[in-house]
Amino acid sequence: MSDKKGLDFEKMALSYHEKQPKGKIATQLTKSINTQTELSIAYSPGVAGPCRKIHEDELNSFRYTGRANLIGVITNGSAVLGLGAIGAAASKPVMEGKAMLFKKFADIDVFDIEVNADDPDEFISVVKSLEPTFGGINLEDIKAPECFYIEQTLREKMNIPVFHDDQHGTAIIASSAFLNALEITKRKIEEVRVVFSGGGAAAIACANLFLELGVKEKNLIMCDSKGVLYSGRKEGLNPYKSAFCRDTKLRTLQEAMAGADAFVGVSAPNVLDVETIKSMAANPIIFALANPDPEIHPDLVRENRPDAIMATGRSDFPNQVNNVLGFPFIFRGALDVGATCVNEAMKQAAVYAIAELAKEDVPEEVNKAYDRDQGYTFGRDYLIPKPVDPRVLMRVAPAVAKAAMDTGVARNPIDIDSYRDQIESILGPTKKIIRNVRKQIHQVNLKSNSKPVIVVPHGIDHRVIRAAAQIFHENEICLRLLGNKDDICSEAEAIGIRNFDRMVSFANPLDDANSDRYVTDLFELRKRKGVSRSGAVQLLRNQNYFASMMVRSGDADGMVTGLVEPYAYAVRPILEVIGAKQGQTLAGIYMIVVENKLYFFADCTINVDPKAHALADIAIAAAEVAERYTSDEIRVAMLSFSSFGSGKYPSVRKISEAIEILRERKSDLLVDGEMQADVALNADLQRREFPFCALGGSANILIFPHLGAANISYKLVTNITSQSSATGPILVGVNKPANVLQRGATVEEVVSMIYITAEHAVVS
Repeated sequence: MSDKKGLDFEKMALSYHEKQPKGKIATQLTKSINTQTELSIAYSPGVAGPCRKIHEDELNSFRYTGRANLIGVITNGSAVLGLGAIGAAASKPVMEGKAMLFKKFADIDVFDIEVNADDPDEFISVVKSLEPTFGGINLEDIKAPECFYIEQTLREKMNIPVFHDDQHGTAIIASSAFLNALEITKRKIEEVRVVFSGGGAAAIACANLFLELGVKEKNLIMCDSKGVLYSGRKEGLNPYKSAFCRDTKLRTLQEAMAGADAFVGVSAPNVLDVETIKSMAANPIIFALANPDPEIHPDLVRENRPDAIMATGRSDFPNQVNNVLGFPFIFRGALDVGATCVNEAMKQAAVYAIAELAKEDVPEEVNKAYDRDQGYTFGRDYLIPKPVDPRVLMRVAPAVAKAAMDTGVARNPIDIDSYRDQIESILGPTKKIIRNVRKQIHQVNLKSNSKPVIVVPHGIDHRVIRAAAQIFHENEICLRLLGNKDDICSEAEAIGIRNFDRMVSFANPLDDANSDRYVTDLFELRKRKGVSRSGAVQLLRNQNYFASMMVRSGDADGMVTGLVEPYAYAVRPILEVIGAKQGQTLAGIYMIVVENKLYFFADCTINVDPKAHALADIAIAAAEVAERYTSDEIRVAMLSFSSFGSGKYPSVRKISEAIEILRERKSDLLVDGEMQADVALNADLQRREFPFCALGGSANILIFPHLGAANISYKLVTNITSQSSATGPILVGVNKPANVLQRGATVEEVVSMIYITAEHAVVS
C-alpha cells in the first residue's frame, strides 16, 4: 500500500508499531512512591482507607481512584473499519490507536479491551461486569445490527455513559457539516430532501440525528444494497431499518436521487455514478463517507457538479468527517460532570458547538499542522474544524457538560466558566495563562468602558495579519497596524481573511496626521543625543520609532514588534523613545513550559554580562512576572557552573554578591545559589547533598549568570523536545509596555505577546 509519493505505508506502519516499546499506549504513575511512607500510603496499609469509603458508597470510587478519567474502549473485532470481521486480537492496534486519540486530544486515560465474544449477550455480560472499573464505555467496531442491541441493552443496564462511536461519532460530525452546508447553500432544514446510502450503524445513527435536528421524515429516504427502504418491503430488513421504510414508489438509489438536495453515503465504494449526481438539485450536498474509497470520487464530483459541496471520510480531500473531532471531547464533558449517559441533548450540543466553531478564523497552529499557507476559511471546502484545533476541546466539552446538567444526568454539577479554566490546562500552562490574561483585560475593560490600544509594526507580515484576525474575534483589544492600509488588506485577502479593514485600524508613518507632532517630540527628546530635526524625520519613517512615539505620547497603550529584524535593532527605538524605568535593569524573561511545568528564564535578551546589582534587579523582576502568571510557590535559583562556593572565580563571586543584595532588598523572596542547574531542578539532590539549600524544592525561576548561558539554554530547551514551548521574551524595566519578539515567532506567540502587553497596560 503506497501513497502518491510512493511511500510504502504498510512497511512504515509495521515498523512504527514494532519498535520499542511495542504498541502505542502504556500506563504511568500519577503519584510518587519514592519513600517508605509513600509506598505504605499508596499500597498496604494505606489503601484500606479509600477501600472502606468506596465500600460505603460506590460513587466514592470516582473520588479516590482514576475511574473518573478512565474510558474502556471495547470491541469484539466483528466490523473493523476497512477490514471487516478480523476478530478481537487483530483489532487491538485499532483500539490502541483510539486510546492514543483520547489521551492526545482530551487527556483521558483508556484501557483497550478486546473481547472474544461473537454472541451479543455474552459480549454484553462481559462489558456490564466491567462497570466498576470505568467512568465510561466507548464501543467500537461491532457489526450491525448486533451493535444496536448491544448498545441499547448496555445503556439500560449501566449507570455510566455507553457510546458506540461508529454510530454516534459519525452522526455528530456529519450533522455539524450538514448544518453548515445547509447554511452555505441557503436551505432550510425542514425543507431539505436527503437520500441515504447504507443501512448500517453509522447510516441509521446519522439519519436519526438528522431527524432530531429538523429534517422531516417524509423528506428522508434510506437505501441499502437492495434499494429503497419502502413500506411493504420484506427483504433484508431488521427492526432498525424498518423504522425508515417510507410510503413511496421509489425503488432504486438512482430514482431517489433525482431532485434530491443532499446525499449521505455510509455504504460502499462507487455506488454513485455521474448521471445520478447530475440529477440532483442545484448546489447539491454530497457526503460520500465510505472509507477508504468513497461512494463517488471527489474529482468526478468536482468535474461534473462544480456547484456541489463535497465531504468524505478521507484526509486528502476537503471536509473530512472524522470521528476524532467528537468522541474525545464528548467523553471529556461527560466524565467531568459524572454523567450517567450520553443523551440526545448532549449529542446535539456537540453538533452545534462544532458547527459554530467552523465559522471562526482558524488559528495558525492548525494551518501549520496541515501545511496550509492560505489558511482555512468557512465555506464549501471548510465545513467543520480540524481535529488538531485546540478550541474544539474548549467548545465541545463545556457544551456537552452543560447539556448533561440541563437534562439532569450529571451527578456532579459544575460551574461552566470555572470548568473552561480547568480543562484549558489540558492544552498546557501557556493556554491557561493567556486565558487568565484575557480575563484580566476583560474585567478592566468592563470597568473603564474602553479597550487597550496596542500598536504593531510591520502589519503586512502574514503572522501579524493572522494574529490580528484572531484577536479581533475575542473583542478585548484594539489593534493598530503600521503600514499601507491597502497593501495590508490585499495581503489579508490573499491568505483568506476577508473584511480585514473592519478588524483593525491602520497608521502609515509615511503620511500619518500625527507625524509632524511626533517629529517635534522626537527631536526634543533626542536633540542632544546626535539627532537633528531632519534626522528625526528619517527616524520616524522607521515603524519601530513611530510605534514607540505612539506609546510615549499616549496614542497607544503598548506595542509589540520584532518578527522581521534582529532583536537588538528592534529594541533600540524602545530604549531611546520609551526609555527604561529609573533604577531598574532592563531584561528579557521567557516563560518556558516543559512537560506542562512552567519555568521563567532570565535574562535571555538584553544584558551580556550583568553585574551583581543587575542580577539582583533581574531576579526581582522575574519574580514579579512569575507572580502574575503562576500560582506555584516562587523559588529563584541563581545559576552557575559551581554550587555553593565550590568554584573560586569572579563570575561566581558576583552571584554570591547578587544574593546578598537580594536578601537585603527582598527578604521574603525564596532564593539561593550559586548553584548548578541540576541542583536547582532536582529536589532530591538538594535534600541529599545540600540540605541547607533555602529553596526547599525545584526552582521555577532560573537566573543565568550571563546572556550566553540564558540564550543558549532557552533555545536548547525549546528545540530539543516537542514537549516544550516558549512565550516571550517579556521585556521588563521599560516605562511603558513594549515587547520585542524573536524573528522566528509563530502566530500564536504573536497573539500571546499582544495579550501580555495589553494586560501590562491595563493592570499595573
